[in-house]
Amino acid sequence: MSNIIAKHRAPRNRTLTCREIERAAYASTLLRLKSPTLVERIANSIIHQDFESVMPYLPDQFVDLLILDPPYNLTKNFNGHVFRAQEATQYQSWFETALKGLMRVLKPEASVYVCSDWQTSTVIFPVLDRHLHVRNRITWEREKGRGAKMNWKNNTEDIWFCTGGDEYYFDVDSVKLKRRVIAPYRNSDGQPKDWQETEEGNYRLTHPSNLWSDITIPFWSMPENTDHPTQKPEKLIAKLILASCPQDGFVLDPFMGSGTTPVVAKKLLRRFCGIEMNEEYCCWAAKRLQLADRDSSIQGYSQGVFWERNSFGDQKLSKPSPLSPQQRKGLFDE
Repeated sequence: MSNIIAKHRAPRNRTLTCREIERAAYASTLLRLKSPTLVERIANSIIHQDFESVMPYLPDQFVDLLILDPPYNLTKNFNGHVFRAQEATQYQSWFETALKGLMRVLKPEASVYVCSDWQTSTVIFPVLDRHLHVRNRITWEREKGRGAKMNWKNNTEDIWFCTGGDEYYFDVDSVKLKRRVIAPYRNSDGQPKDWQETEEGNYRLTHPSNLWSDITIPFWSMPENTDHPTQKPEKLIAKLILASCPQDGFVLDPFMGSGTTPVVAKKLLRRFCGIEMNEEYCCWAAKRLQLADRDSSIQGYSQGVFWERNSFGDQKLSKPSPLSPQQRKGLFDE
């Protein structure tokens, strides 16, 4: 039986769940590794196991992009699996053991993104700095959360961007943000300067910064929403994949949760593998992967570009395939 308590949901609530008959069917598709395996076997699959038991069986140097979203150093119940807050040194030791185990599967030119909250962020940075090249820290606005009477509301999370070496893949053109132009400049001939004039408004493609305020947390009216307590938005993961994984690349998420990384990788035509110890989360991920065959849209990403939150471009397209540099150049005057 599910550990999620049955909830009374509003008629328009689109939160994804699995009935027991669905769960049994999806559970039968999950992998469990008991011996060393080949990339072909785990490609585009979900492994239902604790990642520590899986690591010895994964191939060497097959990962182009590693997305790490481990439990933060907080006490939290993940559908019956409780992760308890530890002393900073204990958590740091646990995280370093996990990271060192994963280093073997990375290609020399691989990229690594590590999610954290503000407290955990300071604990894991020294570990990342010892084993990887830390390139940047992304801070993104997580607009959900409770207010505090005696403190500032915690409204952001961090993502550390790291690489294994000095040679790595990064496609900046694929992750530009389309912003509305408030005070547009024109050339001497009256034509737009570095922006596009459209019937819907004036827009400019801007280079992505390490401060993201355009992310919408999944909520009950969005089809990507699940009951996972720390689910990441598809739009956020799409940025990481498009920027740091080539189209024929492989994405690994060893703390998969409800499957956002595999689902987005599938929608963006990358190979993937997700690892998760909770069976129900695995089944949600399997269902989301199946639904992606019918709807490959990503909220906030359309026409090959990312749009500001709640802007006109947040509408969905059935096939949000990335545009080529030539196509982007034809649409926008950079």
